[in-house]
Amino acid sequence: MTITYVTRCPEDNQQNNFKIKDSEGGYIPKAQPTMQNVNVTMGNTASMRHFNKQLNVASAVFFLFVYGGMDLAHSTGWNQTLNTKASQQFKCSWFIGVLGGSVLSSLVMSFLPKLPFYVLGGLLQLTGAIIFTCAPFNYTLLLAARYVSGAGIGLITVPFLIHSAEVSTDKYRGVSGSMEQCGLALGIAIQVIYDTQLVDDKEASVNEVHGIIGIVLSLLGLGMTALSIESPVFHLRRNQEEMARECHEKLLGSFNPYVDQAFEEVSLYVAESQERTFFRELLASVLPFIKMLFYRGFVAFSFSLPLSASLISSAKLTEGEISCWPVTVWGLVRLLGALVAQGFLDKVGRKLFSLVGLLCMAILMLCMAVSYDDPSNILVTFYMYQVWRLGVAFQAFAGVFVCSSSVYLGEAFPLRVKPLLVGYIIGFEQTIHILNIVGYNKGSADFFYRYYLTVGIILMLGVIFFAIVIPETKKLTLREAGKRFQRLLNIRFF
Repeated sequence: MTITYVTRCPEDNQQNNFKIKDSEGGYIPKAQPTMQNVNVTMGNTASMRHFNKQLNVASAVFFLFVYGGMDLAHSTGWNQTLNTKASQQFKCSWFIGVLGGSVLSSLVMSFLPKLPFYVLGGLLQLTGAIIFTCAPFNYTLLLAARYVSGAGIGLITVPFLIHSAEVSTDKYRGVSGSMEQCGLALGIAIQVIYDTQLVDDKEASVNEVHGIIGIVLSLLGLGMTALSIESPVFHLRRNQEEMARECHEKLLGSFNPYVDQAFEEVSLYVAESQERTFFRELLASVLPFIKMLFYRGFVAFSFSLPLSASLISSAKLTEGEISCWPVTVWGLVRLLGALVAQGFLDKVGRKLFSLVGLLCMAILMLCMAVSYDDPSNILVTFYMYQVWRLGVAFQAFAGVFVCSSSVYLGEAFPLRVKPLLVGYIIGFEQTIHILNIVGYNKGSADFFYRYYLTVGIILMLGVIFFAIVIPETKKLTLREAGKRFQRLLNIRFF
């Protein structure tokens, strides 16, 4: 905020104030002070306050995503108390729940505000956490808890990705949308670390700890949902302009000089969608859908059961136990990479930064394939050292890559078809997770070599493909970002 002070000279009749006598009694005119503006610049605390309000949506469900990350890690090998008896159904159950929840939310979220999805999803997660705490060794109840918790995070994810894009200004959309992956990364780190540190503790069940932490996170998440502010877009689609403006002013502040201009942009975004038919918007979504289907699908390869199993086996061979520092670092670096990406998405941009992360992922995965080219290498300390070192680096760059996928999903599609297509893509991501689990369970002695080689090649081809077709959407409005996604070629990186 800038305050301007204007200084002026006194009137001419105040002569004595401007003249002094010399030694002979005469008057010497004093220099008249000139008029000047003094600008004092102060910190724009109001801007930061309303930026924080825009992040209320992300903050409201952040803790729920953290518990979702714990369940994700629990489903991909970090459940040491169950490794000897976990069935394929148990490993896939959480992903099936997420798939079902995302499909349900995508079908009905156009008719309901976002808050009910967050509350219901949080309650389902809380239910699953309570079951884990009360029945840590009952396999049937634990299986049911995983389905319930998965459905909860599925109900939350699709509304959040769309909601966060609609309530954030163009300058902060990357920070807001990436909270999904940052929350998941934090949950993964928590699960990996305590699961390995408590694996030999006979006095505490890892499942009990999982449930207790889940209860705390779910309660925090449910409490924080009170901070959520509904999107103005939701009300404008129902011709509730006054309610839309009220929500918009809560997000930007009624004294913000750009609030009217921003509201006009949101109104135009909704009006353009209402002018088009559903079929026309669906047709315009074909190219964005293909781009984002593969882009988000690659997120499933960044953290999978084969990656976890590879690290666990290599750590046991080289360090003698699973509760060792390489595993702890492996759990933390993904979170570090995600936090770095979150800080750069709105400054450097989404495309270049993410593609560098994806390129490094592809190279590291191909290097791990080389370490497994001979099935007997799995018993050789030298090669297994290379595997866990490459695996740690892989997770760091995976954290860099995955954050942009959440932001892009909120920007890519026309308004009317967005819930359906985002829900389908989230379901496709869970399907890849399930295929990874099924493929690993049926894998042969050279499974790791074939898996890393195949996925590494896919990721490398993806780098080339995305470099050509994925747009840079930094500081663009949702209308402008959507139009860029509808273009076939987007060569620019800035």
